[in-house]
Amino acid sequence: MDEPAVHPVGAAVAGEPPAAGGGRSRELSAVLGAGGILTAISQVSIVPLLPDLPRLTGASASNVSWLLTVTLLVGAVVTPLFGRAGDIFGKRRMLLIALGMLTTGSILCALTSNIWLLIPARGLQGACLAVVPLSISILRDELPPERVGSAVALMSATVGIGAALGVPFASLIIEFADWHVMFWVTGGLGLADLILAALLVRESKVRTPARFDIPGAVGLALGLLCLLLALSKAADWGFTSPRFGVLILAAVVILAGWTRWQLRVAEPLVDLRLARRPAVLATNAAALLIGFSFYANSLSTAQLVQVPTETGYGLGLSVFASGLCLLPGGVAMFALSPVAARITASRGPRTTLLLGASALVFGYLLRLFTSENLPMIVAGAAVVAAGTALAYSAMPMLIMNAVPRTQTAAANGLNVLLRTVGQALCSAAVATLLSHLTMTTSVGAVPSLGAFQTVFAMAGVVGALALGVGCLVPARGHADIALPRQADGPPRTDDPAPADGVCVDGERVDGERMVGRVPRPRRHRAAHRSGWRGKDGRVTTTG
Repeated sequence: MDEPAVHPVGAAVAGEPPAAGGGRSRELSAVLGAGGILTAISQVSIVPLLPDLPRLTGASASNVSWLLTVTLLVGAVVTPLFGRAGDIFGKRRMLLIALGMLTTGSILCALTSNIWLLIPARGLQGACLAVVPLSISILRDELPPERVGSAVALMSATVGIGAALGVPFASLIIEFADWHVMFWVTGGLGLADLILAALLVRESKVRTPARFDIPGAVGLALGLLCLLLALSKAADWGFTSPRFGVLILAAVVILAGWTRWQLRVAEPLVDLRLARRPAVLATNAAALLIGFSFYANSLSTAQLVQVPTETGYGLGLSVFASGLCLLPGGVAMFALSPVAARITASRGPRTTLLLGASALVFGYLLRLFTSENLPMIVAGAAVVAAGTALAYSAMPMLIMNAVPRTQTAAANGLNVLLRTVGQALCSAAVATLLSHLTMTTSVGAVPSLGAFQTVFAMAGVVGALALGVGCLVPARGHADIALPRQADGPPRTDDPAPADGVCVDGERVDGERMVGRVPRPRRHRAAHRSGWRGKDGRVTTTG
């Protein structure tokens, strides 16, 4: 079976239906964007319930915390696996599976109060984290070139928009109805989006005929499980706990072995040679840092405004009111999506990333010195969210400009995974700071003002590191840039050779540039069959 040709972003693939027109483009973007927002809402909707769930479920606080931890673990493990499976078996198919798992998990949560049924149900909800990278890849395959940038920018921002909407959404339902209603609502919305996706999303022919790397999938899952479990429980266990040390050591050993396997196997789960390209490596490092920096904003804002007024700096707001403080940030992320797309189109995604990281740093400087004033707290949180929207919108474009279409879902899945790892690191660091830097009040120990200021300073420094890493992103990628053909001759070959061992968009493993060459499936890199695509679109095979 021939492997589909690799094409620039938005280019038509021979034999495929034409790109979605204006009306269908908007419908497709709306359906996929709704799935991204719903994904984020389902991740954070449990947060307002956490203080009351021990009483509602009859479980200990430690067991209840797994309802948040399990979604992080499952989402982080599933995202790169579904991304690679989407590139091999079809992105639409994996998208529908992810939305189906979200719907099933929501309905199961709505039907029970048993903690040991709620935990696996929440795990099913966590699998929907793969919706975002899969949707970005579908948009790249389906939309005309002029619409890809704006659609991808909005899709990237849905994570932050949903996170900002999730807490007040859940708080409102919990305040006026039984807590199970929250899961009925997310289940109903998930089912509606699943049906619409099944009707509107068509399967792309841009695939990678290959064997799914099962040993690689198992190794990555085990390594991430150990790493993220240690990070998510670090605040409870302590960084000097034997359990924490054993899990971190296991994660290092397993992931080191997994890396060695990925470099040796012919058809890896994650192409690490591709991932070490400067554009991909720097973008993924920025994703880790910005995921950390942004998550500190979400974790600290709601807690800061709920601190009792007797502390001298607290505002004593309710859970619902504290959730509303995040809404302007969500609105800012939504409003800035088209702006980010225009900046990317005119100045390039690297500029958009740098602007976003700069806004993050400025937002935390604002927060550092205005932590006792509600309007300035809301404004600072909105600036951080705006910076995140710019940065998140740029990352998929940077990735897509550096990888072939046949690996878009896997590459974006890895990028989203690193955002998740950054959030896990942030969660452990923030929980440790806020639990150790405290002051005594009539309601017990609460974080001191210095604790929150330390969090903001830490997040600002990490944002500055992201800005520095963003400067390392090459000003212009080359993987998706096809050189023009001569009028009556073979493709040009006068461009710089790529890194050895990489086969991307016409670049052979030996460094020879062959625009228009169609790679063939092979069991080993040495067995490389290929062909030339003529003016009529036909392929003549060689070798």
